[in-house]
Amino acid sequence: MIQSLAHVALLVRDYDEAIAFFCGTLGFTLTEDMAMPEQGKRWVTVAPPGAPAQGASLLLARAATPEQARFVGDQAGGRVFLFLATDDFARDHAAMLAKGVVFVRAPQRTDYGIVAVFLDLYGNRWDLVEYRR
Repeated sequence: MIQSLAHVALLVRDYDEAIAFFCGTLGFTLTEDMAMPEQGKRWVTVAPPGAPAQGASLLLARAATPEQARFVGDQAGGRVFLFLATDDFARDHAAMLAKGVVFVRAPQRTDYGIVAVFLDLYGNRWDLVEYRR
């Protein structure tokens, strides 16, 4: 049996503002943006730069109900929700700071590599991490 994660749904307020942040600020690639008018939504996926073609991507899912909207920015109850691995922590940390990304935990060296916690445009916590080889 072969299985892999295809997408992780991330609740967003608005498709276009989310695309602007993930693609414009973080440098992700817009991999799909397809209108689904019969459902009143779009199928929007983004992936980090250099991600394998069949690797997992984020499905930017616009909150469709007031209940869903309450969880935008807090999908993990204030814990780190997603992990962005990099091959060059210093490069990506500096680039993200230059683009105004907010880091809520400074870089630190750990047994497994270098890590810092940042917020996406909605307040979800992410690890930027360069794993030790």
